[in-house]
Amino acid sequence: MNTTIIDPQALAKANSWLAGNYDAETKAAIREMIENNPQEVVDSFYRDLEFGTGGLRGIMGVGSNRMNKYTVGAATQGFANYLKANFPEQHPVKVAIAYDSRNNSSYLAQITADVFSANGIQVYLFSALRPVPELSFATRFYHCQGGIVITASHNPKEYNGYKAYWDDGGQLISPHDKNVIAEVEKITDISEVKFTAVPNLIQLIGEETDQAYLKRVKELSLSPEAIKRQKDFKIVYSSLHGTGITLVPKALALFGFEQVFIVEEQAVPDGNFPTVKSPNPEESSALAMAIEKAKSIHADLVMATDPDADRVGIAIRKGDDFILLNGNQAASLLIYYLLTKWKENGLLTGNEYIVKTIVTSELLAKIADKFHVAHYDVLTGFKYIADIIKHFEGKKTFIGGGEESYGYLVGDFVRDKDAVISCAMIAETAAWAADNGVGLYDLLLD
Repeated sequence: MNTTIIDPQALAKANSWLAGNYDAETKAAIREMIENNPQEVVDSFYRDLEFGTGGLRGIMGVGSNRMNKYTVGAATQGFANYLKANFPEQHPVKVAIAYDSRNNSSYLAQITADVFSANGIQVYLFSALRPVPELSFATRFYHCQGGIVITASHNPKEYNGYKAYWDDGGQLISPHDKNVIAEVEKITDISEVKFTAVPNLIQLIGEETDQAYLKRVKELSLSPEAIKRQKDFKIVYSSLHGTGITLVPKALALFGFEQVFIVEEQAVPDGNFPTVKSPNPEESSALAMAIEKAKSIHADLVMATDPDADRVGIAIRKGDDFILLNGNQAASLLIYYLLTKWKENGLLTGNEYIVKTIVTSELLAKIADKFHVAHYDVLTGFKYIADIIKHFEGKKTFIGGGEESYGYLVGDFVRDKDAVISCAMIAETAAWAADNGVGLYDLLLD
């Protein structure tokens, strides 16, 4: 037996789990921890995993400070209570749920669905992994009051998370974020969480939602003729073992791209992310395999999406080599292309706008000024871009927006950063540039 003294507060919390209504496997793991790994007891129980403004995020495992059935169940119970209180006329309240390729994501999504249904809430649960932006779309498409994605974005493989969405398809903002936190904190005993599913309140979704979403994505295309003319334009795409593989190749095909090459070694969804140190498209190492493939086939463009497919890393050709675009450069190219084409196509009426976060390059504002298009700055976080779109809904037209951390959005039918849309539109930007005899690198210097 390990004789190290365990922090009394953590031990008391661990013992409360041993005495509480938790499953036998969980209790056995706690006993083993107390016996052999005192530090693990402290790490797992020294506090409750905090439901913050972005939801939950933490290491998966047993304990109050870990992502597991019970912490996710309590978060869902709190959110369910808040939704029902906020939408008393809605019978039933409806939520959509999606999940990414991480270990335990589908299991935690099912727990989430079970708890919502046990509270009389109608659940639309994706039958397989899907990108975060499609959850935002589904929340709106099925007229839901809320949404959840089980994801930890590009965190290490040990992590998972729980992102909460409101009825507009955007992530929670004030006052709802703080109010949901307060509801979750009210749950002090696991017996308050309803885990027994009501199966007829859980509807599996997938293909129909994909088709509706992809139809809207296709409508964003502004240069179909340029893509037709650039039929030899080669794209290398990697989903970095994540959800992008479900929709990005389909979106590129719908736009008319015929030469799309997948990094097959990274195409299989895998929560261990075996071929990368980190599945973060901001890091050059994540795009290394894709760039290597691009060089071997003389491709024109490289794109890689993070595990939940809300952000995209881009590499563009410069001579015989490839250079990585940062988020400011990619956003600037995208906005320049969008405004150029909106003007060319006679779509600008003086009532359009773009949005960026305050830490994103002022070049976007200068581009907007050049086209006499309004621009707005918001706090860091894409949920604030979504809030501006909601604020102007029915009054002004949102063209696009982005943030320096590789997240972009075109059109307003999704209310979170969207790497599926971004891949399609950035590829179109590159094909349009090629059709005009310039590469993206030259366009960037311009």
